[in-house]
Amino acid sequence: MNTTEMMRLLDGIAKERKIEKAQLLKVLERAMVTALRKFYSSLDVEEFKCEIDQLTGTFNLTRHGEPLVLSPGDLGRIAGQTFKQVMIQGFRDDERTSLVQEFSRRVGDIVTGAVQRYEGGALVVTIDRAEAFMPKAEQIPGEMFQPGDRVRCLVKEVRDAGSAVKIVLSRSSPDFIKRLFEVEVPEVSEKIIEIKAMAREPGYRTKIAVASVDSKVDPVGACVGVRGSRIKNIVDELNGEKIDIVRWNESSQILIGNALKPAEVAEISLCLELGRATVVVRDDQLSLAIGKRGQNVRLAARLTGWDVDILTPDEFKKGLDVMVETLSQIPGVTEEQMDKLAALGLVSVFDIEEVGGATLVSEIGFSEEQAAAAVEIAGVKAKEVAAQQQKDKEEAEIRKRAEEEAARKLLESGASPMAEGAPEVPVAVTDEARAADILGGGQG
Repeated sequence: MNTTEMMRLLDGIAKERKIEKAQLLKVLERAMVTALRKFYSSLDVEEFKCEIDQLTGTFNLTRHGEPLVLSPGDLGRIAGQTFKQVMIQGFRDDERTSLVQEFSRRVGDIVTGAVQRYEGGALVVTIDRAEAFMPKAEQIPGEMFQPGDRVRCLVKEVRDAGSAVKIVLSRSSPDFIKRLFEVEVPEVSEKIIEIKAMAREPGYRTKIAVASVDSKVDPVGACVGVRGSRIKNIVDELNGEKIDIVRWNESSQILIGNALKPAEVAEISLCLELGRATVVVRDDQLSLAIGKRGQNVRLAARLTGWDVDILTPDEFKKGLDVMVETLSQIPGVTEEQMDKLAALGLVSVFDIEEVGGATLVSEIGFSEEQAAAAVEIAGVKAKEVAAQQQKDKEEAEIRKRAEEEAARKLLESGASPMAEGAPEVPVAVTDEARAADILGGGQG
């Protein structure tokens, strides 16, 4: 056996797979003992010993403590095959252990890998010498990669699955954005700026609340960068996902107002008992506060930890009026107690029903009889209000569909809305029809 060549190969394997050479030599020693037992048909696990010189690669074999002059080449085909199988399996086990140790230290870090393929929706990525995968749930919706593409992702989890190492990657995790901020914003990595909270809907929008430990450093400005350079790099990495940077405040009212930006908030009422924030915004700010498909208010609620209700001034006033009118039917309830209810954030009959009688007794000063009556009467009124709201919603849907149908027929007919006999439609529809007529005329 050419021990010099063997040691050179072991050096190469150790370097390539990041395994200690001493571990590889121990694998060879175990493989040699197994092959000897196979060769001699021995069941005694202590009969043979093998030690390999770490400098020269010489095999020192003993049987029952006596030197045994034998080399791997003398073992015959079956024993030699056993030696090979044990050696290969040992190398694989050591490599797996090495991978687990290496990537366990990198959990939570950003890595860059090369895309290999898709397997059942999961993206397979090669990172250094390891093959990792990104489940569909950890991918950003809408993103697609081609083999050979470079991709940055977060090492989310490392699992030893026995025969293989499962390295789970993620681009949808909020921690991925946090790590991107640490890369792009030095103040974040240096702990001058702290990320206090984060809420994310991958591929669409993220809200991140930041605070500075240095009064001279503006956390929002530092994260945005000069002319938006820092935030642009992060948005580009996320393929256009919107990122709202929110200024953190210990006051929940201020924080909720910041979290709902760009909408302007008129008033915020907090109910600690229910963990609910009732936010009043002007009519022209309502759609902005709610956001597309409710995304803005949903992310604001997750960011702040409050259940956020968005109301217009009329809706807020109507809810209060209904509550006051309902509870005024109970003998002995005073205006001062009504004011206390509003101060505690209880602004509708729904809140009274949900909070229960114990709070009305301890916080508002209701008697137990008054509290029981308040919860009962509020529950009845809440059902009436809910039914009316559902009816109004259905009627609004019917009106909307009728308007859309009228607009569709008008556009299909090609008739001018000002022509005699033209059906009456809302102003917005009329303007749309006029625009269609003008465009049609210009093309003709």
